[in-house]
Formats: sequence, structure tokens, C-alpha cells
Amino acid sequence: MAEPISLHVADELKQYDDFTRMLLANRGIKTSEEAEKFLNPDYKRDIHDPFLILNMGRAVERITAAIEAEEKIVVYGDYDCDGIPGSVVLHDFFKKIGYKNFSNYIPHRHKEGYGLNNGAIESFSKGGVTLLITVDLAITNVDEIAYAQSLGIDVIITDHHLPIRAINGHSGLEEILPPAYVIINSKQTGDTYPDKMLCGAGVAFKLVQALLKTKGKEWGVPEGWEKWLLDMAGLSTIADMVPLVNENRTIAHFGLKVLRKSPRPGLQKLLRKMRVDQRNITEDDVAFMIAPRINAASRMDIPLEAFRLLSTDNEVLADELSDHLHKLNDNRKEMVISMAAEIKRKMKNREIKDVIVIGNPGWRPGLLGILAGNLVEEYGRPVFVWGKEGGEYLKGSCRSDGTVNMVELMTAVSEDFFLDVGGHEFSGGFSISYEKIHFLEEELLKAHKKVKKATALPTGEMIDCSLSLDDVTYKNYRAIEKLSPFGVGNPKPTFLFSGVEIAEMKKFGKEKNHLELMFKNSHGEKIPAIGFFMGPKDYKMSIEPDAVINLIATIELSIFKRTPELRLRIVDII
Repeated sequence: MAEPISLHVADELKQYDDFTRMLLANRGIKTSEEAEKFLNPDYKRDIHDPFLILNMGRAVERITAAIEAEEKIVVYGDYDCDGIPGSVVLHDFFKKIGYKNFSNYIPHRHKEGYGLNNGAIESFSKGGVTLLITVDLAITNVDEIAYAQSLGIDVIITDHHLPIRAINGHSGLEEILPPAYVIINSKQTGDTYPDKMLCGAGVAFKLVQALLKTKGKEWGVPEGWEKWLLDMAGLSTIADMVPLVNENRTIAHFGLKVLRKSPRPGLQKLLRKMRVDQRNITEDDVAFMIAPRINAASRMDIPLEAFRLLSTDNEVLADELSDHLHKLNDNRKEMVISMAAEIKRKMKNREIKDVIVIGNPGWRPGLLGILAGNLVEEYGRPVFVWGKEGGEYLKGSCRSDGTVNMVELMTAVSEDFFLDVGGHEFSGGFSISYEKIHFLEEELLKAHKKVKKATALPTGEMIDCSLSLDDVTYKNYRAIEKLSPFGVGNPKPTFLFSGVEIAEMKKFGKEKNHLELMFKNSHGEKIPAIGFFMGPKDYKMSIEPDAVINLIATIELSIFKRTPELRLRIVDII
């Protein structure tokens, strides 16, 4: 439970009602200035100057020179719901200025793997490409970029992943950067940009911002046009689970506003198939509806299809692609269910160690991140899940429990143990040979002892305060909504409802795998509570009809049946 508000903070936030004051204080917002900035994001005030990013000026000079010389440019984006929208950002920029000598390239997840690859680079060279711009990748592609350079291709890296850090006997961890023409990544040493946590599409957006700030008038682009690209930058910011604070909060806030009126046919068609009202898109719609379908393209099929969906202005093509991605996502769900069942059987009789390693050559690598995340939630350990699809080696995904930086953990393993690693503090990917997979757990356990943090990130639910069912009102919901968008770094306000009696209980959905509880407030009004993909026995306390329970839940507005309804979203029952 959150700590009571101090008198000083209460005085600083006196312009707000008690409920709002409490919510703000629980998020570390303790002054009127902080509250104003948090509650009322301002594009002009809160979006930083892109030229504060190290090397941005040099990147702009190289791209403008390429445009003037009509060089052949390739935008090479990652295959997920960060790299793909980020690639759309640059695609739309080039189209807007009327530049035609460019193309977008999204690598095939299973045939080419993550990052740059020499085969693609060689084909670019043969096709006359002289400038390659990456989106959401390449900070670890040292050898591949050296190869591109040898073929006369300049590479501009835009990325947000951590650079490779190798252990140097004299100075500890040493940063190893690719020999690119220029690197745009605020996580590299020497960069003083105010926000280090932009997603890949966010970095691409900053590049376009800088280009238009320099040459926008000359290219005939109206001032402020780049704001229309915030639908893609905002989509990725929410989907990629970067902290929704500081500049990311502003990008996500305005990104949702643009998404609600975006003219993109592919997005509109996809939303209709999902029965999501575009005018009322929320961060939950992005995270749980849109992003999985964009990611399904790479996990199950051809990732370029997702790029085409978001970038096309052809209504017929948009309809075909949206239908295709929708079906791919349904297939993905079925495969994940099957793999999850197999994992459950495997884990049943296993000793749970400090690091969990599990895999099967029959598991599709593109689905492993989902499974790794589920295992972290269940066992509270760093998790490595591996599989195979084509190629001569195994691929995997890993997720942190908050006790360890995953990139540091993998780089602390014996040198040359992995074929390839990459990622963030909380997630990553790796490649490994068949011969070494049998020793992976042993090596990771040794490395974990070296790099484990002294204190883990807090686990469990953060409860803002106790409420009664009478407090589930539109007034309180509007106060909660003002704090959105919610995500990493800004969790949804969560409340404890003590001693509430279940009036009705039922399962719903096609497979009866969702739970609805019904409560009544003191006025006899019904208050529904929903638990998706949960049953009566899936919480800390198993429940029965008419039981009196302690409910942990969030308050949300449902418009599923076009009739607005306040309801609770179940977090846990204790």
C-alpha cells in the first residue's frame, strides 16, 4: 500500500482533489510544476531538440547530400512492432518530400535472423545502394557494417539497443561500436540527450524531426507536419514497453491522439476487423490488439506484409493485408497455447534454479518471447527459451525478473559461448550452437552470480489505496484517465476493495476462458469485474459464488458493446 501524503506535498498539490493528489504522489509527483507537466503534456515544451542527440547533425548532412545527389537509399528496419512502424516513419518522410530513389527492407525473421546480414548487404551493393539507414537495429552488427563499408555503402545507424560491452582486463566493460558512417543512439557513450529510453521508432522520429528542421521549408513541407508521424512513433513507444515517462510519455500521449484520427487505410481496416473503435483507441488496444497482429507477420509469415499494411494508401490492398494479419494472429495464439502446455509439463518436475533455461528444436523462435515472459511472471527468475527454424544453429529469447540486466548477463558468459546476443535490460535474444545448448544453463548460473543486482526491482502489485464499491464513479475514472497513457514506468492505478461479496459469477468467451464477477454497491447498483484468460482458481485465493473476497483491481471504461460501462479489471483476489 502506498505511503500517506506528507503535508508539504498536499500543500503543493492543493489545486487538485484528494483522489488526484493521492494518485500523483504515489507516482513520485510532488510539486505543482511536476503535476502540470505530467497531466498536460505539451508538444512544444516536452519534445526535445533532436540535435541534442550525439551525431544528429552529421546524419542530417549525409542524408541531405544523398537526396541532392539522388543516391539510392535503403531503409533497413527490424521486423517487430518497433522497427516496422519506425520504417514507416522514414518511408512517409521520403514520400512527403517527393524523393523516389529509396526502398524499405524488412528482413525475414526465420530466414535472415535479427539485425543486418551480409547477404542483404551484398544485394544492396549490386543494386547500386550507397546509403543504408537502419531502424531499431545494427548497434551490435560490427562485422556486417564493416562489410557494407568495404562495398562502398555508408551506414547510418538509428537504434536504441545497448551497444556491445566486452570485458577489458584493465578498464572493466568496454563499449564496442560498429564502424558506421554515423550512429544515432542515445545509449552510446558520450551522448548527453535528456532521454535515454526512446524506442527505435522514437529515434527514427527524432531523425525526421531534425531533417525537417533543417530542410523542411526548402522541401515544401508545412511546419509541424511531422506530428502526423506520431501515430507510428506512439504505436511503437507503447508496444515496445519503454518507460512511459518524460519524452516517451509525450510521444505516447500525442501518438494516441493521432492514431484516433489517422487516415492510414491499413490501420483503419485492421481496427474494424478487431472491432476497435478508432476514435477511442487506448494504450491497451495498442498493446493487446494492434501490436500482436503487427508482430504476427514476422513470427508466422513475412514481416514486410505488416510494413505494407501500415504504409499503403491502397484500400483494396489494405483490406487484404489486414485480413491476412488477423488470421496469422489467430494461428499464433493456437501455437502459443500448444507450446505453453508443453512447457507446463516440462516444468512440473524440474528443480527451479536461479536462471531457467528451457527449449525444444520444434519451437518457433518468433514465439519464444511470449513464453519467456509468461515463465518470468510465474517463477520470478530470469528465463531463457530456445527453439529452431531453419539454419544450423538455435535461436532464443530471454526475459529478466528485474534482478539482472539481460545484456550484461549474456556478455558475462564465457567468451564466444553465444554466436550472437542483443537486447535491452529486461529482454533480449541470442543464437547458440547445438553443441553448446547443453551447457547454457550451467554457464548462465555462473554468470548470474557475477552480475546479479544487490537489490531486485520490486515485484507484486502496487496498490494505490483502498476504495469501496461506491467509489467506482465516473468522477474518479476521469481522474484516473488523466494520468494515462499507462505502461512501464506509469502503471495503472490499482485499488484494494476489501470484504466485497460476489453477487454473481460466470465464465464467458468462445472457450469460456474469461471470468466475470458481479458486485453491488451500497445503492444496489451492479459493478462488474472482468478477468481475461483467468478462472476462479487462477488467483491467490480460489473463489466460489457468494464468497466475500478482497479484490485488487483497476477501474476502466468499457465500450465493447458501444454502451459505455464502468467496470473493474481484476488484478488479483486475496
